[in-house]
Amino acid sequence: MNGVKDKIWFLREGLFAKYVIALVGLVVFVLAVNGALETWISYRGIKSSLTDAMSEKAEATERRIEQSMADLERQIGWVTRASSTKIEDRRADYAQLLSQVPWVSQLSQISGNGRETLRLSRQGGVSYGSNLDFSRDATFTETRARGTSFAPAYFRDEQPFMSIAVSHSGFNAGITVAEIDLRFLSDFLGDAQVGKAAFAYIVDAKGQVLASSTKGPEIGKDLSGLPQVAALLAPDGVPLASGTDADGQSVLTTSSAVPKLGWNVFFEQPTAQALSPIRDQLVRIALLIGLGLVVAIIAGSVLARRMLVPITALRAGARRLGAGEFDHRIDVHTSDELEELATQFNSMAGQLAETYSDLEWKVKERTRDLAQSINELKVLEEVGRAVSSSLDLNAVLPTVAARALEITHADAVLIYGYDAANHQFNLTEAIGIDKSAEGGHLAIDEDGSPLGEAAARAEPIAIPNLDASADHPLREAAVAAGFHSVLVVPLVDQKGVLGSLVVLRKNAGEFSENLIGLMKTFAHQSVLAMRNARLFSEVDHKSRELETANSTVRQQADKLQEQTDQLKDWNKSLEQRVETQLGEIERIRRLERFLAPQVAHLIASSDSHEGLLDSHRREVTVVFCDLRGFTAFTEQTEPEEAMNVLREYHAALGELIFKYEGTLDKYAGDGVMILFNAPIQFEDHTKRAVKMAVEMRDSIGPLTERWRNRGHNLGFGIGIALGYATLGQIGFEHRLEYAAIGSVTNLASRLCDEAKANQIVVSRRVLGMVEAFVEARPIDDLNLKGFNHPVLAAEILRWREVADNVVAVPARERRRIQ
Repeated sequence: MNGVKDKIWFLREGLFAKYVIALVGLVVFVLAVNGALETWISYRGIKSSLTDAMSEKAEATERRIEQSMADLERQIGWVTRASSTKIEDRRADYAQLLSQVPWVSQLSQISGNGRETLRLSRQGGVSYGSNLDFSRDATFTETRARGTSFAPAYFRDEQPFMSIAVSHSGFNAGITVAEIDLRFLSDFLGDAQVGKAAFAYIVDAKGQVLASSTKGPEIGKDLSGLPQVAALLAPDGVPLASGTDADGQSVLTTSSAVPKLGWNVFFEQPTAQALSPIRDQLVRIALLIGLGLVVAIIAGSVLARRMLVPITALRAGARRLGAGEFDHRIDVHTSDELEELATQFNSMAGQLAETYSDLEWKVKERTRDLAQSINELKVLEEVGRAVSSSLDLNAVLPTVAARALEITHADAVLIYGYDAANHQFNLTEAIGIDKSAEGGHLAIDEDGSPLGEAAARAEPIAIPNLDASADHPLREAAVAAGFHSVLVVPLVDQKGVLGSLVVLRKNAGEFSENLIGLMKTFAHQSVLAMRNARLFSEVDHKSRELETANSTVRQQADKLQEQTDQLKDWNKSLEQRVETQLGEIERIRRLERFLAPQVAHLIASSDSHEGLLDSHRREVTVVFCDLRGFTAFTEQTEPEEAMNVLREYHAALGELIFKYEGTLDKYAGDGVMILFNAPIQFEDHTKRAVKMAVEMRDSIGPLTERWRNRGHNLGFGIGIALGYATLGQIGFEHRLEYAAIGSVTNLASRLCDEAKANQIVVSRRVLGMVEAFVEARPIDDLNLKGFNHPVLAAEILRWREVADNVVAVPARERRRIQ
């Protein structure tokens, strides 16, 4: 009955409960501390890496903005050169700048006394001499004082703009003010630059959004109330690492200032999204703690119950020995320290009478040995659990070094990795010695070194006194660092050598056999953890490679099937399309023999040319040219010679008409009428007509010299007019022509009649359209037949535009006649 009570007490309040509680508490404590440290380190690492990455992007965007503004300033400065003194020269420079820089929407010239003399914009055209007073405007005064100024950003039609002012060269020469469309800033905040999870935006000095990424706030929105924006807008503001977005959600934020403009670039990411890995890690830690708790309870219960029977026997035997029954023997057969303890108790009982005085000392000695053995087992258990808790080799090595330092109570621990190709040990981890310091200890050859010898023997090597040992690279580095004894433990298994674990102490002396054995066991556990980490890394790498290869094969198969289907469809329709194209080409060739090429193409490409060529009204430029003295020439010359002259004449004109894409309306002997802007429309049709006329005069000039050498006195005259005409088909059912009807054709013909040999006479309206590109002189008012009032005219002397090619017009400037 007393034995049963003792057993119940032992289970409830004795070693069993303490052992289980201690084991469970230790496991939970270690896992909880480890989880907390990992969570904190992960949080700091994730936050730091995200902040650094966004800071780099913000700074890169800020540099691109400054570079763009510097380029704009340089390009605007080009039109302020002193060589452009005339208003037309300045206008030409402004027009060229608008064509080259798409983000410049308007340019204004302000004179030295603050009056606007010229304004050229993309929407409003040209304005001369508005005389608006800007003398007291801050932009004007600041630019006169500093040479260049950047005005604050503003919004028009919900779009951001700003102005850049640059002073002209020379004394009191005025300034040029350029209005800049800031929509190009959004190009710097594309998804490729910002990333999928983050968003970015640019605010001005008032906190208004000038540009934003696709996930960012709306352009023009006032964000001055956000804490991160308000912090930077305040005097001596300090950037914040976190803030809120426009919806009040917490975000991680970084910023970079654009000092020249007073802007700030923000890159932000929602905090909940950025720290989602932390939540997953907390869940894993909780599951791990729960699993560890269950395993610790089960293991503690099993171990405690297995210890219950021998310990109970020992307790009962000790009680009887304490009662003086020295002839009693404890019967325990556990083949462990408990059986040894029972044997000691039995031996002690036999010798108690004679050696009673030594009994207390022997009990303490045996108890200390037992405690040391249990402690070593616990340490190895903790080390094995800590080393095996990670599959990342970069995390395993520091853990191995730290635990080795803890077990040995040494001053430094080094871990070397073995390079089989070079037969060399390379330092990979160190505690107590700076592993970045240069020296022979960083790489140690296998031959002639304690590391190679220990690896070959697969047994630890202890050197109690380095000062008396043979010379090798490890000895030099250790002695120089103040260490005098070393223990080299090889990291080997059945597959080969992984490296070596080196334990250093500053005091010289032997390493105990227990410590060497303990380190040997520890090395086996470390090798297992290192092998597992390497195997996991290799398996993970192979899995990613297989997944990538599988995806590539599937994509190629789908693409091949798609191309096969397309090829089948193309083969079915290829013959029909070729046949249709050949018929179309032949049709156009036949029509071009009798019609202007543009009209021929329109008719050939349309199944219903009647609707295509219906009468309509449009502004056109009409060029009329003929030969001076041709009537007298035909009266005096044989018809064959007259035909030869006309062939040469028409050939020279025809090439230029096709080059400038004019529509040849009709031939009337030496008279030729050309239309521009019909049926094909051009924005620069007047400029094309005048440039063609100048080239015609230059081409016919050498012809007239050859004709004169053949005895023919012929000259060449041209008339050009601009106006509205009715366009469409005329004729009868079996012969239709595309023609223009209106006073503009009569005006061009009358101006041609007034032109002298090698003279180009144009109406003043034509001169106004090309005045910037030609040199001309006015002609006295002409009284022309069929016109009730005198007509203002001018003579085109020469084309002065350099390297102009009016033919190379983008396709978007052409529009088919509807």
